[in-house]
Amino acid sequence: MEVLERAYAKLNISLDTPYLHSDGVQEWDMLMVAIDLADTVTVRTTTEHSEIVIDSTSGLLPSNERNLAYQAAQIMRELAQSNDGVEIHIDKRIPIAAGLGGGSSDAAAVLRALNQIWNLQMNEAQLAKEGLKIDADVPFCVYSRPAQVTGRGEVVTPLNKKMPPIHFVIAKPSVSVSTPKLLRLVNYDQLEHGNMQKLMDAVEQGDYSAVAENMFNVLEPVTAKQFPEIMRIKNKMIQFGADASQMSGTGPTVFGITTKASRAKHIYNGLKGFVDEAYITGLVN
Repeated sequence: MEVLERAYAKLNISLDTPYLHSDGVQEWDMLMVAIDLADTVTVRTTTEHSEIVIDSTSGLLPSNERNLAYQAAQIMRELAQSNDGVEIHIDKRIPIAAGLGGGSSDAAAVLRALNQIWNLQMNEAQLAKEGLKIDADVPFCVYSRPAQVTGRGEVVTPLNKKMPPIHFVIAKPSVSVSTPKLLRLVNYDQLEHGNMQKLMDAVEQGDYSAVAENMFNVLEPVTAKQFPEIMRIKNKMIQFGADASQMSGTGPTVFGITTKASRAKHIYNGLKGFVDEAYITGLVN
């Protein structure tokens, strides 16, 4: 049987890490959205062999246990108590090591696909719990719709109402960020925390201006210190007309927001001389 899944990129409208747990794992408090920049993941099971085989349109993805989609297949095969082979093809469009959750979203797509193929009848919360074994972003990517994400990433609370219509302009600098390495640089005594309650109230009220005003990412200064280009791109986005701009995840991708398609195009055109990779995209509500 073969199933095709869309693996949507994610953006952090807000990102806070209030403290470290005793085992050194971060506590998170984030407002996350899925955007329609997506990989296409095709999952097929077979009795012809018992291997997990991954191929992709990107030569940069590992095809072994280091690939998060591979890990997802291992987890689901164990739950299904199956010896079937699993063949995964990833048509890659989400930039790699960009803070957009591409690997996590591919893994979530594999979880959903194999849940369907093997008729495991697991709900989103159950799949999210398994996804946390892979990466902190996988639980959100199982849902792939606007949600507040707390705990170690496993508590995903989808919003009760749709986000205001937003056009996103995304720019990835020509650098890559290792999330584990970046998190080791975080000094919790120096983090400047945003106001999550104000942001969530703005979302609840559908107040786009207040959403733009209260976006934040506490890790942005940490990554920007390593890669000053992040702030240069952020400032250019504001200069070209974005209502707000910030880094997503641990970076280095920067996004700007606007409600106007024409302005998004203007920002995109202005950025083309500064970055190799830029995209215009919208919300997956």
